[in-house]
Amino acid sequence: MTYRVIQVGTGGQGARWCESFLPPHVEQDRIEVVAAVDVDASAHENAVEHLDLDESDCYTDTETAFAENDADFCTVVTPPWTHEEVVDAAVEHDLDILSEKPIADTLEASVRIAEKVDRAGLKMGVTMSHRFDQDKTTVRRRLRSGEPGPLDYLVGRFTCNARTYGRWGAFRHEMDNPLLVEGAVHQLDFLADMAGAKCERLYADTWLPEWAEYEDDVQATVQMRFENGVRATWEGAKANATTLNGWHSDYLRAECRDETLVLDGREITRYPYDQDEETVVGTNEVAGEAVPLDEQEFWANAWLVEQFVEWLDTGEPMATDVESNLQSVALVEAAIESSERDEAVDVQELLAEARENVEL
Repeated sequence: MTYRVIQVGTGGQGARWCESFLPPHVEQDRIEVVAAVDVDASAHENAVEHLDLDESDCYTDTETAFAENDADFCTVVTPPWTHEEVVDAAVEHDLDILSEKPIADTLEASVRIAEKVDRAGLKMGVTMSHRFDQDKTTVRRRLRSGEPGPLDYLVGRFTCNARTYGRWGAFRHEMDNPLLVEGAVHQLDFLADMAGAKCERLYADTWLPEWAEYEDDVQATVQMRFENGVRATWEGAKANATTLNGWHSDYLRAECRDETLVLDGREITRYPYDQDEETVVGTNEVAGEAVPLDEQEFWANAWLVEQFVEWLDTGEPMATDVESNLQSVALVEAAIESSERDEAVDVQELLAEARENVEL
């Protein structure tokens, strides 16, 4: 069937949903966009131009749009601190929900949202686009294939030259914990996904160098240990002298029993274990083998829209359903708390405490 959707948020990232993520699914009759919402009326032009809506189909108020249009689900592409308000309206009108990350701006708000959606018997997915990008998906599928052997540990790097004011969007230079909240939400998520288990212990050290024009920490190292014994190390920085691995150019190394797998700048190389090389001291001159990137029709958010529609069709939850995605929010919250307390944090205990403290 074709699902009727209301797009909430048409400016900023919402413009990309209007231009790129939704139209392919409209063309294939998976969805029909029946209305759009943005508090800035000037942003409605993105929905009019790319989603074939009339101005009369565009609203500045979410509640009115939901009340006046028959729909099956809504998208949520608004600032994180407004997500719960949109979800409340969706629950009121019996709409399933597909939301941009994160679920909300705090762990407790995220837990409340997950509980409200569950109690209403609705479906909610979260678009963790980096995890479902072409390069990370290729690495994940190779690890899951078993060919590299058991996974031992992971190393991730996200390091950028964005130290001067405005280089990373002015609001990030003035917010608390910009690197963890705006960067690590994707990076820690796909590391945990690669590990294949929940994170049980996390230690983070964050700081602000004197040359960085930010109000709060933009450099970090994070250590994670997962329930299956896999470890991960992540280096994040926004104030380095050069960008080695910025957005969509990630570095990821997976150390497995039978091979070392390296993703660097969207190229993947495997280095098979060679017993004859064990005693060699010095630089390894062995050339790796290129791993071709997987091919399919959609990636990232466009693929996640497809996954959400398949969930509506089959009843089988997508990997980033709201309950599962609480793990991603908990990783960021744990990193913030760990840095503030200068001690390791039990991630699952932190999430359990948030569940206990939630009030509906």
